[in-house]
Amino acid sequence: MATPEERLAELGLTLPEVVPPVATYRPAVRSGDHVYVSGQLPFVEGRLPTTGKVGAEVDAQTAQDLAAVCALNAIAAVYAEIGDLSKVVRIVKVGGFVASIPDFTGQPGVINGASELLGKVFGEAGVHARAAVGVAALPLDAPVEVDMIVEVR
Repeated sequence: MATPEERLAELGLTLPEVVPPVATYRPAVRSGDHVYVSGQLPFVEGRLPTTGKVGAEVDAQTAQDLAAVCALNAIAAVYAEIGDLSKVVRIVKVGGFVASIPDFTGQPGVINGASELLGKVFGEAGVHARAAVGVAALPLDAPVEVDMIVEVR
């Protein structure tokens, strides 16, 4: 059975460097058997590839792709905290936030980008509880943000 790191490689993905916090917090904190991952923006090589509201400046498919980037950044934060993704027992919960126009209702579809990547990387252990919430704005005018709780051994 492939490890999460091997699955990432099969997907053509590499873990990015963890983006330094933009305020006073840590990207991830371990407490007992859980890692709590702070909200991750879709940074690619230290910058946001696009900004704006979903349903206006950003289309739903682009936002879904950005949610997958958020999840990859969250996985990197977990890796930085525990050093081996094979220690992940389960992705327990994902919180997805979508900066969107008032009449956009496709937040669950956008956050599927994160959920699908987690399933590909962690298999059954990547299936999780989730919230997908529309918000007025996110830090740095990002269209999407993802946080998560991960059970580890």
